[in-house]
Amino acid sequence: MVQIHDSVDSAKKKANPKAALETAVKETLDRIKRKFIVMSGKGGVGKTSTAVNLAMALAAKGAKVGLIDVDLHGPDVPRMLGYNGILDLNAENKLIPIRYNENLSAVSVESLMEGKDDAIIWRGPVKHSMIQQFIGQVAWGDLDVLLIDAPPGTGDEPLTVAQSIREAKAIIVTTPQEVSLSDVRKSINFCKTVKMEIFGLIENMSGFTCPHCQSVLDLFGSGGGERTAAAMNVSFLGRIPFDPQMVECSDAGLSYQQKHPESAVSRAYAQIADKILAP
Repeated sequence: MVQIHDSVDSAKKKANPKAALETAVKETLDRIKRKFIVMSGKGGVGKTSTAVNLAMALAAKGAKVGLIDVDLHGPDVPRMLGYNGILDLNAENKLIPIRYNENLSAVSVESLMEGKDDAIIWRGPVKHSMIQQFIGQVAWGDLDVLLIDAPPGTGDEPLTVAQSIREAKAIIVTTPQEVSLSDVRKSINFCKTVKMEIFGLIENMSGFTCPHCQSVLDLFGSGGGERTAAAMNVSFLGRIPFDPQMVECSDAGLSYQQKHPESAVSRAYAQIADKILAP
């Protein structure tokens, strides 16, 4: 695993690395206009694919976007971006993020590991430190949007983001089925407990259009996300339809939106990106 080093070599910062990291985090965040954490109450709802495709949609609109994968035990962002290398360091000993295109860069713990299938067995304090380093010791530059892909649930990683990025807003992903909605209500209550503003809720895998008869099949139910958002006084950002070609593109590290720009899925992501970028 590549070791992340302090970005400044002054004796004072070497003597107090924790303070140095906190300073670096603040300096980085000052150069980022909008910060969001993408969350879900449970796994399997397409949270990471939502985060990656939102990042792509925002970048396609000309925004400078950074994507941090803090799902430390199941990092999938590099594979969805078609990247399998190891991150390098610049002259200031800051990590150079994955460069997907001119407007989109990303960083993930998987891109620091020699063995891509190695298990990460870390306790909370180590996770906290790594997430702060992903913010403060990465050469992000000036960004319009920072998206943070968190693991499912309300554990150490989203709590660290809430504590480290006070102005971060939550984007919560769910499917229409009740078991997902029950868990997403816990995510909403988590945000309220830690005083994190909720930007809105996305209902993923919301209906499948049969390619033969064009009928819409509600594979996981219908409308549950919107009803939950209304009941809990949260903005509803939109529905992302289910499309098997999204799975194929994600597995192959290809941009679904570039291959299928006129699809209902691509239009849905573009509309949510407009809401994120709205003044």
